[in-house]
Amino acid sequence: MQTIGVIGAGLMGNGIAHVAAQAGYDVILSDVAMDRCEAAKATIAKNMARQVGKGVLTQDQADAALGRIALTTATADFAAADLVIEAATENEATKAQIFAGLRDVLKPGALLASNTSSISITRLAAATGRADRFCGLHFFNPVPMMALVEIIPGLATSSETTAAMQGFAAKLGKTAILSGDAPAFIVNRVLCPMLNEAIFALGDGVGSVVDIDTGLKLGANHPMGPLTLADFIGLDTLLSIMKVMQDGTGDPKYRPAPLLIKYVEAGWLGRKSRRGFYDYTGAEPVPTR
Repeated sequence: MQTIGVIGAGLMGNGIAHVAAQAGYDVILSDVAMDRCEAAKATIAKNMARQVGKGVLTQDQADAALGRIALTTATADFAAADLVIEAATENEATKAQIFAGLRDVLKPGALLASNTSSISITRLAAATGRADRFCGLHFFNPVPMMALVEIIPGLATSSETTAAMQGFAAKLGKTAILSGDAPAFIVNRVLCPMLNEAIFALGDGVGSVVDIDTGLKLGANHPMGPLTLADFIGLDTLLSIMKVMQDGTGDPKYRPAPLLIKYVEAGWLGRKSRRGFYDYTGAEPVPTR
C-alpha cells in the first residue's frame, strides 16, 4: 500500500491526509472545489510548521510530506489509490453517492474505508460494490494529535481487509481498536449520550454552561467540559450521531436534547460557526447561557 486517497478536505480529511503523508504515503486529497483543497493543504502546512517548532518533525521531513500531497477535484484520479478513505459530511446519502461514484474508478485490489463516526458500515458497504474490501476507519479530531483509530468491519468485510487496516493504523503511529458494527461504535456510543445529557441538564436549568463544564472537569477529571467538547465536535455532528443511535436502536434514551436541536436549527454549530454553547468571536470563548 503506497497511495492513499482522501475524499473530503475538511477538518477530518485534512487531518487524515496530514498523518498519511507524514507516514510516507503518497496522498490524493479531493473535495468538490479546488479552493477547499488548497485551504486544506495550507492548514496542513501550518500544522506541520507547528510540529517543526516543537521538534516533532524536521523542516526537511515537513517539506517532503507536503510534497507527497496532490490535490484534485476529479474522481477519476483515485484510480491510482491503494486505499481510499471517505471523510465527507456525516450524511448517509452523501457517503453512498460518493461510494457509488468510485465503483468504476478504483482498481480491483483497492481498499475502501469510511471515516463515519456512527453510520452502519454494513449498510454503507452496499453502495461500494466491494463489501469485502470495505470497512469503517474512524479517526478522532484533531487527527495528528489523537492516538486512537476505531476499525469497524462490516458483515461482509474480509479478515484480510481488517488486518490491512490494522497495519495501516500502526504505520500511522495510531492505536487501533476493533468495534462491532453497532450504532456509533464504541467511543461515541459512550461519549455522545454523556454530551447529550449535559445539554439536557443545561436546558432544564440544572446548571449554567460554566458550572456544567467546571463540574465535569474537576469532579470527573475530564480534560474538557462536555459543552466545550460538544462545540469542538460540532453540534450538527452530535445531533446526527444521536439520531443514528436513536433510529438504530429504537431506544428513547438516545433522543436528542431539545436544546441541541434548537441550536442546530439556529445555525449555532459550535466552533466552526463561531457560536454554540460559547461565543468564539472574541479573543476568548464566552458562555452564551
